[in-house]
Amino acid sequence: MGWLDRLTDQAETLMQARALMEASRSAEACVAFEQVIQHSSNPYVRADALVQRLSALLNLDRTTEYAGAVDRAFEAARDLNEPYLHGHLHALAALAAHQQGAFDRCVTHLVQSSRALGAAPDVDRETAWGWHDLAMAYSYLSFHGHALSAIERARQLGSATGIAEEMFAAPAIRLRNAVALDHHGDTDGCLRVLRDIGTDLAKFVRAGSTGKLRPSSRVAYGYSLARLAALGEPARLPPGAPDATRLMIDGGDSARARDLRQLGAVCLAIAADRPAEALTRLDMVVVSAETLGSAEQARLRSVAHTREGDHLAAHHADRYAFRLANRRNDRLRDMYVDGIAARLDHEEMRRTAAQYTKEALTDPLTGLANRRQLDLYVADMAGRAERAVVMFCDLDGFTSVNTVHGHHSGDLVLQRVAGVVNRVMRRGDFVARYGGDEFVVVLPGAGRIEAADVARRIAAAVASEEWQSLVPGTPVGISVGYAEISGAGAALGEEYARAFKLAERQMRDSRRRTVA
Repeated sequence: MGWLDRLTDQAETLMQARALMEASRSAEACVAFEQVIQHSSNPYVRADALVQRLSALLNLDRTTEYAGAVDRAFEAARDLNEPYLHGHLHALAALAAHQQGAFDRCVTHLVQSSRALGAAPDVDRETAWGWHDLAMAYSYLSFHGHALSAIERARQLGSATGIAEEMFAAPAIRLRNAVALDHHGDTDGCLRVLRDIGTDLAKFVRAGSTGKLRPSSRVAYGYSLARLAALGEPARLPPGAPDATRLMIDGGDSARARDLRQLGAVCLAIAADRPAEALTRLDMVVVSAETLGSAEQARLRSVAHTREGDHLAAHHADRYAFRLANRRNDRLRDMYVDGIAARLDHEEMRRTAAQYTKEALTDPLTGLANRRQLDLYVADMAGRAERAVVMFCDLDGFTSVNTVHGHHSGDLVLQRVAGVVNRVMRRGDFVARYGGDEFVVVLPGAGRIEAADVARRIAAAVASEEWQSLVPGTPVGISVGYAEISGAGAALGEEYARAFKLAERQMRDSRRRTVA
């Protein structure tokens, strides 16, 4: 039974309110959800309405109501064992925490959301929307790689459940990535991403499907065109395409849409060679720093000063924009350090209290099992005399990632690959990080035919990831080898070692064939 099948009470009102949300008419939707909450006693209906109402409040930027709305939604969802519901709620709670400046709580919600949505058993529209909102939360916190992965997952589920491609266009994710590049001095990178967004819009124009775009997508497309024009490069769109102004006007009633319209007017004034008007508008606008980052207004001020020929003022504005952009990075680093300190304290407590092992069983970077847990798992499996396949996976191009982009980017690649591998596994399969850029997968009950299918899916999933935004110019791939395990008892150690060596040898043979 899917999630919507449980929503039997107030179903018509609830569906109408959801339709209003998809049309970016959040204020009307909020009223409708409140009516459902007031009149329904069905726990599933109440929980759904409270979660959707929280989404509407976030769109409307009604910050004073966030805390109460989050608490009510979690209270309603507490006793409902529904992964989609908890995943979607944690994604929205992450957005609320982010806008309140609680970064540690925000990241905790992001992790819990990803885990819950990943555990959702049904391929349905609701889970797709949950991944969409998680992608938005990642994007607002500047975790652009995670945002792109989450929106791709939303698109895959949406395609499988009949959601139109236009509904999950999500140009705002790439827009935030583009302006972040510009804030840090990579204007060429910003232009490349903005051009890609324009190409995406042109595809919908040629297909005659721009009317299917959500209002929130239209305003993001409009701002992308305006921002591109402000940087001196008018968009190349097919005849009949809506211009930036029209797209931004049709952007709905959310606070983010209002912010983009105000900043978009600044961009269009710069593009029309009216820098004085642009600077005046910048003095008057009041926008949230969460929409495009706190540095966007300063960066637009620099562009306007450059257009009027005041290069000294432009330089000062650029330096200020760079400081603002890096202030967020400093806060994230502080949060990371605090989180590591808390994790070390927690691990010390666990070591003191542990009765069954002295070693942690989880790889701290990827969240996967480590070698210790892998050995325990295989030993337990052998005790049940289970047939299995062991699979050895090694990344291609990882050395270049670390050399060209640094070890932090390498860590992000490992985390992304861990998520990709987990995503394509069958239920019951076991995944561990073996060390470095090596991963081991155990497929219980599988034979060579099943293993070959899993190996193809892993390689295809890694190859289809969008690595350009994370490690531009450095391709990432994966080589996979596998071998069967059989035997039990005293023979297990020898059999496991044999199968592992054979899998590793096959992986290296596969890599040589690929290179050749």
